Amino acid sequence: MAPALAPGDTAPLIALPDQDGTEHRSDHLEGKALVLFFYPKDETPGCTMEACAFRDSYADLQALGAEVWGVSGDDAASHRRFANRHRLPFPLLVDAGNRLRKAFGVPSVLGLLPGRVTYVIDGTGVIRHVFNNLLDGPAHRREALDALRGLQAS
Repeated sequence: MAPALAPGDTAPLIALPDQDGTEHRSDHLEGKALVLFFYPKDETPGCTMEACAFRDSYADLQALGAEVWGVSGDDAASHRRFANRHRLPFPLLVDAGNRLRKAFGVPSVLGLLPGRVTYVIDGTGVIRHVFNNLLDGPAHRREALDALRGLQAS
């Protein structure tokens, strides 16, 4: 696994399919910021709360000039069920083999459970904020909103 990426680092290229097979590429964001949240597993309580928090603030995040992408190692069918059940308006990227998770250096908990980390990446591809908290899924949305407001103010 690569070392954990930190604010000031350039994010690696993201090019993964979503729950519907549509590829999402970070080099096609045309200067928009990206909120990229890695979560452990579809339909678990903490992940559901986290995804629904991003859903409920999706318009606010977009108004701040950001796209939102969720990432886990679950397959497209699992992501599709999760997105449909909870009416998620953003893509859930399929990270087969956890390659993107490893490229970002997202840590595991006790070496077993995939970590929950959110990255706010500016329009030039530089990571501006990293939030790592496994237990408080909804806090990831608050952290992302605060980071994006800070980017707009600077």
